[in-house]
Amino acid sequence: MAEYVLFGKYTSESIKQVSADRTKKATELIEKLGGKIKSMHALLGEKDLIFILDLPDNEKALQASLALFKLTGISFSTHPAISIETFDKLASES
Repeated sequence: MAEYVLFGKYTSESIKQVSADRTKKATELIEKLGGKIKSMHALLGEKDLIFILDLPDNEKALQASLALFKLTGISFSTHPAISIETFDKLASES
């Protein structure tokens, strides 16, 4: 599994549909793609949401991002992430 960070931005239409039911559907969608939610948070500032997910690979991450947009109308930017420990190890080896 790889870790991904998704930043979400509401549109004027997608904010009207906020509900626990939609969040449940989004959770089920991620799990159907073989993913696991590590955390989901609402944000103040430029972005409205952050999801930290474990997903099998980049293809599943892209599928999740697109499927979440289709389900919610929320625009997501999706970024692969590695732990600081892994980063430190890789940086010290170069």
